[in-house]
Amino acid sequence: MTTIIAFQLLGSLALLIFGMKIMSEALQKMAGPQLRHILSAMTTNRLSGMFTGMLLTVAVQSSSATTVMTVSFVNAGLLALSQAISVIMGANIGTTLTAWIMSAGFSFNITDFVWPVFFIGILLIYSKRYRYIGDFLYGVAFMFFSLGMMSQTGKTMDLGHNQALIEFFSSFDTSSYSSILIFLLIGTVLTCIVQSSAAVMAITMVLCTSGVLPVYLGIALVMGENIGTTMTANLAALTANTQARRAALAHLTFNIIGVIWVLLVFYPFVDIACSFVGLDPSSSSQTVAKVSFALATFHTAFNITNTSLLIWFIPQIERLVCRILPEKPKKEEEAFRLRYIQAGIMKTPEISVLEAQKETTLFAERMNRMFGMVQDLTKETDKEKFKALFERIKKYEDISDNMEIEIGKYLEHVSDAHLSDDTKGKIRNMMREISELESIGDACYNLARILLRKSESADDFTPEQNAAIEKMMRLTDNAMKQMLETICGRREEVSIAPTRDIEQKINDLRDELKLQNTTDVNSRKYGFAIGTMFIDVISECEKLGDYVVNVVEARLGKDAQ
Repeated sequence: MTTIIAFQLLGSLALLIFGMKIMSEALQKMAGPQLRHILSAMTTNRLSGMFTGMLLTVAVQSSSATTVMTVSFVNAGLLALSQAISVIMGANIGTTLTAWIMSAGFSFNITDFVWPVFFIGILLIYSKRYRYIGDFLYGVAFMFFSLGMMSQTGKTMDLGHNQALIEFFSSFDTSSYSSILIFLLIGTVLTCIVQSSAAVMAITMVLCTSGVLPVYLGIALVMGENIGTTMTANLAALTANTQARRAALAHLTFNIIGVIWVLLVFYPFVDIACSFVGLDPSSSSQTVAKVSFALATFHTAFNITNTSLLIWFIPQIERLVCRILPEKPKKEEEAFRLRYIQAGIMKTPEISVLEAQKETTLFAERMNRMFGMVQDLTKETDKEKFKALFERIKKYEDISDNMEIEIGKYLEHVSDAHLSDDTKGKIRNMMREISELESIGDACYNLARILLRKSESADDFTPEQNAAIEKMMRLTDNAMKQMLETICGRREEVSIAPTRDIEQKINDLRDELKLQNTTDVNSRKYGFAIGTMFIDVISECEKLGDYVVNVVEARLGKDAQ
């Protein structure tokens, strides 16, 4: 019997975590790309950032999701560190709504009302237009159903008459700070293990409402949950850049500072919070509703007070985390390394696509740098410098191959998730984009090999041929710069027309130079071998221009023509 009850409790916790996960992901899919626009547009100052974080967390019902999202945006360079700290502070306030929802679940029998919600949810899930609303309703129904089951299991367990458990918790002196610190540590460790402050809050409510766990110790567990929940963002930031790791550390620092000052005034603060619901925390005979609402009240009072105090010290917190995590000296990247894509956890497809887009932009910048090296190669006369530059180009070609593979594998992994049609389209376009960028890398390397072959031959280009190559490369360089401008801009604000105009000029120049080359070879102006290498350079530049157009088409979501 005990085993069955234990599995009922664990199953209820699993349903709670699953329900909140479904609900959070459904809301994020409904919001789509607007989430990142909201974060970047509504964080102009510390107060607007705080309210943005609060409202976003209330919407997605997960402070961890908001915090991981914020850390990802800092990693992608969309949010400054100070903006991220204010959003994280707001997320701490927004997450208090979860505790109130749980209090309602423990105070009232709500399981009877979830069956219609399950029925409506399953109908909507099979509707293409409303399937995310169906997912959301399913998540809500699972969450409330699990809370009802947990409350019922707590009553079945009859913990209030479990002498061994009562004696265990009675062995801790609630008036002793050592007991408070022990339960603070337990709450932190449990939340780190479970990776869900909501689950630990539910366990705390089961123990407190049964009368086994004194309210003071239950509140100490709640304080520990506030520290433990910061581990999610810190784990997600392990593979991120320095600014993202600083944002995650600021979350931990903010909560630790809050816990320290509350510990200094622990008993008066708890007494004041509990007085709002008419509960005496030192009394052992209290109603279930009062105890559950007292825990929610303390959680809310702690987070609101902590944010109200520390929001004015964001610059100081920023300086502290910057001192703990100093910026590493920047070096020119001559080795393969993904900068934005990270092996984080709890990321939604929107965040994953954003990271891939930023990585693809970096890919394009590298290819632009690679083409600049090819241009330098055409002017290099020193053999040693020529060879060193050629080796750098070769290294960049290896980087382009690796970037295509790694970004492609990452997008493949993201595409396994339950995605919106818009996100699926973005991934398809990005797959095409990275393939074309890798082709640009191949074209640059082919150009370098042609120039190497020319440098090893006895012949050289004529002044007219050098001028023609310079003109073609200047046009190709313009196309590359236009491509970067398009990739870095917002899709609705850029046009494909300038890129196609440059492509037409490249095609016209290629046709003109091919005809001229045939005439010059026939008139013995230069030999067939050097003429062939000259046309190879021109043709490779024209191919590169085609790849540029394909990249721009993919970024703008245009069909290949």
